[in-house]
Amino acid sequence: MSKKQILFVCPYPTDEAPSQRFRFEQYFEILKSYGYKYDIAPFLNIKAWNILYKNGSSIQKSIWILLSYFKRIALLFFIRKYDRIFIHREASPIGPAFFEWFSVKVLKKKIIYDFDDAIWLDDPNEKGSLKAILKWKRKVRSICKWSYKVSAGNQYLADYAKRYNQNVIINPTTIDTGYHENKVIQKENEKITIGWTGTHSTLQYLSPLIPILDQLNQKYDFELLIISNQKPDFNVNYIRFIKWSKTSEIEDLNQIDIGIMPLSDDIWSKGKCGFKMLQYMSINKAVIASPVGVNQKILEESNAGIIASNDSEWINGLKKLLDNNDLRNELGKRGRKYIQNHYSVKSNTENFLKLFD
Repeated sequence: MSKKQILFVCPYPTDEAPSQRFRFEQYFEILKSYGYKYDIAPFLNIKAWNILYKNGSSIQKSIWILLSYFKRIALLFFIRKYDRIFIHREASPIGPAFFEWFSVKVLKKKIIYDFDDAIWLDDPNEKGSLKAILKWKRKVRSICKWSYKVSAGNQYLADYAKRYNQNVIINPTTIDTGYHENKVIQKENEKITIGWTGTHSTLQYLSPLIPILDQLNQKYDFELLIISNQKPDFNVNYIRFIKWSKTSEIEDLNQIDIGIMPLSDDIWSKGKCGFKMLQYMSINKAVIASPVGVNQKILEESNAGIIASNDSEWINGLKKLLDNNDLRNELGKRGRKYIQNHYSVKSNTENFLKLFD
């Protein structure tokens, strides 16, 4: 008997967006090894992706969105051959869940619905805007109801999904520890490097930490390395920026000595899956992070980092790590071991495959 055929329906082109890469794309070879066949149907092609987050080009962006939307609707005529439809976040970023409804109610397909953020809530940066209205956030609960299974990134997200669907699997964002590994890097200088990585949309969480780093910089000679798809506008002289690149991401991350993950304590942030912290820990880096959402669970279970819930704890925690190289090394070792046991592709493979039973 042949294995199931899976269609992955996702927002972004393959190998571009972290949420896709680390939630399902890195399992593709494993799926093949188990005999599964799959295809990928991103909403945006690479041309649309490359202009979407740049300033200007509003007309061109609108044209691409419309073309992508019509292409998504046309896809409905070609999905009969698939046994499972894996939908990451949503089939379309605008409008109601027509694709999902038609797939389930008309074509009788089994949907696996995957999300790793509190996407049923308005993004704080977009609340009340036309963009927020077009996103049609209330469709999330409907898709949960219609789904065969729901894949949630953490317990907070799973609790929401269980209001509408009892077949929920906590499928954490995971790290390929064979790819993410500690490497000896020749740094540009001997300064201790405090590092942060993430997309431009999450730079907002780093901003409140700048005054604290300004204060510490008066005593300690360190640099703040920011790895992102967009250069921040922080006006401080100790920042070094590296534009994110998949080809160099491991070498770039390995320049970090202390990984930081500040978050605001709100209902949106509680849905975060701790990915920045998982990346740092996977390559033996000491971490300090806000105890928001799954961050607290990871820090308490791993004993591989420092919890910082206010300015004083951030200052004292960073001082402790800046002053003590042995502590940084020990925390880094604990973090790597914890990731291997709990948040690696290998440790989560059996759980991931249950989604397709």
